[in-house]
Order: sequence, then C-alpha cells, then structure tokens
Amino acid sequence: MLYILIAILMFGILIALHEFGHFAAAKLCGVKVNEFSIGMGPQIVHKRGKETEYSFRLFPIGGFCAMEGEEEGESSDPRAFPNRPWWQRLIILLAGMGMNFLTGLLIILCLYSGVTAINVPVVAGFTAGEELEQFQGLEIGDRIVSVDGHAIYLTGDIALYLSRGNGSSADLVVERNGQKITIDNFQLTSQIGEDVDGANQVILGIRPAVERLSVIGRLKLAWFQSVDYVRMVWISLGDLVSGAVGLRDMSGPVGIIGMVGEVGREGAQAAASQGVSAFLGAMVNILQLTAFISINLSVMNLLPIPALDGGQIFFMAVNGVLLALRGRKMDPKYQNWVSMAGFACLMALMLAVTVSDILKKFGV
Repeated sequence: MLYILIAILMFGILIALHEFGHFAAAKLCGVKVNEFSIGMGPQIVHKRGKETEYSFRLFPIGGFCAMEGEEEGESSDPRAFPNRPWWQRLIILLAGMGMNFLTGLLIILCLYSGVTAINVPVVAGFTAGEELEQFQGLEIGDRIVSVDGHAIYLTGDIALYLSRGNGSSADLVVERNGQKITIDNFQLTSQIGEDVDGANQVILGIRPAVERLSVIGRLKLAWFQSVDYVRMVWISLGDLVSGAVGLRDMSGPVGIIGMVGEVGREGAQAAASQGVSAFLGAMVNILQLTAFISINLSVMNLLPIPALDGGQIFFMAVNGVLLALRGRKMDPKYQNWVSMAGFACLMALMLAVTVSDILKKFGV
C-alpha cells in the first residue's frame, strides 16, 4: 500500500511540475492564465489572484494551467495564448518538457552528491591477463569514445550498445594520446561471459579505470546520466515502431506502480544486507526510477501527437506554413477535432496498456 501511495504522489508531483513549467513561462511572456490547479477533480481550496485562480483539487494526480484562448483556439483578448507571438507560444509549450527534464536532472544530481569515484570508459587493464599491454588493438589508457557509432558517456553505455549489435563484433572508436583511432570488427564471440544472474552477457574483456569525482565531475555525471535516459526513451520508441517490442512490453500506471514496489523492495533488501536503513535504500531506488520517468515524460511530450505539447508545436508549424502560403491559418475547429481524436486514441492506448498490465499481474 505504501508503494502505491508513493507512486500516486510521484505521478502527481511530476505532472504538477510539468504544468508549473507552462504556468511560469506563460506569466513571464505576459499570457493571461485563468486558473492554475494542483490536482484534479473537485476544488478543495482556491484563491483568486489579480487575474488567476489558484486551486488545490481532490485527486493528487497532476494539475493544469488553463490559459486564455488555449482550448477555444481563438480569443479577442490580446493576452490570450493564441494571440501571442509564435516564439512566446513555443517557449510556453517547451517549458513543461523543460521542467520535467530539469526535475530528473536535479534528482540525479542529488543522488550522486555523495559519490566520490566512478568507473569510466577508459581501459585500465584486461581480464585476459594483467601482463597484456594491448588486446585486439586496444591499449591501456584508451578512452572508448563510441561503439558502432553510438557515443559513449558512461561505462554502462558500452554494454548497452554491444547488446544491440550483431553479438559477434563491434566497431570501436577510442581516444589515444589526443587522437581518435578506429578499431573495426572488434571480436566479441570469445568474450561472452555470465552476469550475476547466470545469463550470457557480451563483454569487452577490459577492466575500466576508476576516476575520482570533483564537483564539476558530479555535474557532468548527472548530465550524462540524464542524456542516457533520453537515449533510452528514443531507443524504446524505435523498437516500438519497428515491431521489436509490442504492447505486452509497454507499461502504464498499473505497471509503473508495480515497478515502484519492485525497485523499492530491491533497494530495501540491498540496504538491509549492508546494514543501512531499508527505507533509505528503497527511496534511493524509487528516486532513480522517478528521475527516469520524469525525463521520459519530457521526451514523450515532444512527440507530434495531438493532445500532447508536441502536437501543439506541430500545429504551430502547420499554421505557419499555411499562413505563408495562403495568408490564413487552419480553422481552429478542425484543429480541435484532430486534438480530440488524438486524445481519444491516446486514452484508448492507455486503457489497452492498463488492461495488459493487469493481465500480466494475473499471469495471463
């Protein structure tokens, strides 16, 4: 029950922060905001400002920022959202995504604040034997820059992109003495080992170097981890479009609540085994998941799907083209129809994913 409450609170905070991003940007750009709400459903507390009504609502599952003319698509008020310059509307639409990304970044930075050293993608030695000075063209001191064309920021990136390759070889780019050197067809077949769970895992056969972290190093680490989360979301979307994953591999609110419980229990068990507070261990794992979900939301909201911020940005671009070609924008009612249809499809997908999550819990 505790993990369910934590998950609901997590979703509520992330969505409320997203809407606060829109709200803050709208105010800075001089757009009239009719209501800013934390939570959904019936009002519990509300207060009227100069022009904006601020409210807390019953269900802690998000919030909204109601700007003048946003729903109707038009308004006679010069401060209405549709009547503002395109660049101001773009800033407002991107602000929600930016707030979610910033939230994820700050959570990661807090989690890494106590980290003093990390493994880095630099060759410190070889698992084949300490006496070796080079291995298939790799040399001690080489920094692995890319695997099969994918940039390597963290040591974990190496395993990620090796696992998505052909499984037998990879093309590496390394930095050696300030120069970039390409190592084509680095053979992986003889370097397959077992991970802690006994499953096969492709490895390079190297020992990574350890690097102590300064304040700047922690900032870079948090940034690279955030960028990695963005790349993981795009990889997942690509797999979904290509058919590599299906509906059963997707998770909605029910599945994510289950994930919160799972990572919380794993964190608690790991912490208890080390003599650390089980609650603290659970919260660290949950905050890591929260950071990933927050950054996931920022990326997903950029997709050109009606009812999402990316959909509104797409319509802005279409209207810009129509205005340039024929001197007038799309009729707002058509945009509303498409947005409503897109929202209905989005809700249908969420329902399907939720049903799938429930069936998986029952082993169906």
